[in-house]
Amino acid sequence: MRLPYTPNPPSFEDPAEAAVVDRIAARRAPRPLQPLDLALLHAPPVADGWNSFLGAIRTKTPNISADLRELAVSRVAAVNRAWYEWGHHAPLATAAGVSDAGLAVVLQETPFALSDTAAVDAGSLTALQWAVLVYTDEMTRNVEVKDETFAHLKTLFNERQIVELTGVIACYNCVSRFLVALDVGERNGTGPHAGH
Repeated sequence: MRLPYTPNPPSFEDPAEAAVVDRIAARRAPRPLQPLDLALLHAPPVADGWNSFLGAIRTKTPNISADLRELAVSRVAAVNRAWYEWGHHAPLATAAGVSDAGLAVVLQETPFALSDTAAVDAGSLTALQWAVLVYTDEMTRNVEVKDETFAHLKTLFNERQIVELTGVIACYNCVSRFLVALDVGERNGTGPHAGH
């Protein structure tokens, strides 16, 4: 990483800052603190807000199925070359039922277009998964989403689902930019198949 990680376990004299560590550890349990946490804990109030926001995105978006959520996160990681993020979320996509062929599509470098249904026609992805990937791709690459892409999304999801999905994509764009800028996990330039 471009900065040293905070010590693990972190030790703060200020009780409010120590409570931040406790909240992060509780959300991560039973896993230990992650390199991302140890980077964020240089700024405990930022780490605390991040933990709350990510906790909501990870655990309080029940209207988006795990395969769609993890496909979106994995596409953000691939587009932004955030291989640390990819290493954590591609396996979750697999666990949620995304095929190896589907993940291979996620790694394609070319921009996605709604009209290109080759991945769906080949059985690598469902039509719903493809729509989510196109939306993710446009949000991540262009920020602005084409009217036709959004109109199609509205035929597939209700308003709450669209807000949850958009939140997931926006959140993990934030995460990926933090990870890549600081090289958290020392994965920059390693590609999607490098070890952790």
